[in-house]
Amino acid sequence: MNNKKDLNIQYICINMKEAIDKALEVLKAGGIILYPTDTVWGLGCDATNPDAVAKIIALKGRAADKSFIVLLHSPNQLASYVKEIPDVAYDLIEFAENPLTVIFSGARNLAPNVINQDGSVGLRVVRHDFCEKLLQRFKKPITSTSANISGAPTPLTFDEIADEIKAGVDYVVDWEHEISTPKKPSTIVKLGPSGQFEFVRR
Repeated sequence: MNNKKDLNIQYICINMKEAIDKALEVLKAGGIILYPTDTVWGLGCDATNPDAVAKIIALKGRAADKSFIVLLHSPNQLASYVKEIPDVAYDLIEFAENPLTVIFSGARNLAPNVINQDGSVGLRVVRHDFCEKLLQRFKKPITSTSANISGAPTPLTFDEIADEIKAGVDYVVDWEHEISTPKKPSTIVKLGPSGQFEFVRR
């Protein structure tokens, strides 16, 4: 029994590595991936590459001035993309029971079309095995926006994603397609420079 279990684990690890390898190849080339996240399936690209971000904007048909959520694998990365980080930010991230996106002011080192007009950006530190490993290897932040045409309902499982979206990306990550339990978007908190915060979406 143990040998069979060990073989299953090895098979899963190999499959995840292959999926991550392919995703990395596309991200480094400035392409778009459709991938599972700690919330709903997302459209991802290099969040520092404005041309890659523009491809997602075109695919979704969304307004060019609408900002993106950006994923990181560790709170230690926040200082690279935000000018000032109130101490409470680390507590919010550490103690959040559900996926939490924090909107910070003073975004930096990101593609201009990822950032809101007021200079803010939504960042989320992921707790998701695939995303963490992908982000660790890519060594850059990745966008995460729902995998739908702008204005259409957010797909809560892989099967709900429109064929138009699947056909419009450079790589559909071959991982977690079979999960049928609906997921939901993250909680969003807007954090002010002095540490005050308000919920934008619960």
